[in-house]
Amino acid sequence: MYAINPDRLDLVEEFKARPFGEHSPDLQYVLNLMRTKITNAFPLLIMTRPYEQWTLAWKSVGDLEPARRTNTTFDSIEAAEWHVFKLRWRELTGSDCPVD
Repeated sequence: MYAINPDRLDLVEEFKARPFGEHSPDLQYVLNLMRTKITNAFPLLIMTRPYEQWTLAWKSVGDLEPARRTNTTFDSIEAAEWHVFKLRWRELTGSDCPVD
């Protein structure tokens, strides 16, 4: 079974520093796991103001209903992606992301 090593802080720091673009093979592996190992529901981002604001939402697997928006908003896509990364990290490792 594939798993994320929660001790790999270097990968967390790499993503935080550069959430977009080319990643190291190890970080790409972690991102692939995060994007494919979905349990009951998964976080996603909705652009609520074009290129100015993103809102966190949740979608249940197999649910045909629209995603459920939260009140959590972000003024940059980088901050939004970092938040989602931390949520997925917690879900897949069982512990909070060690980098703030």
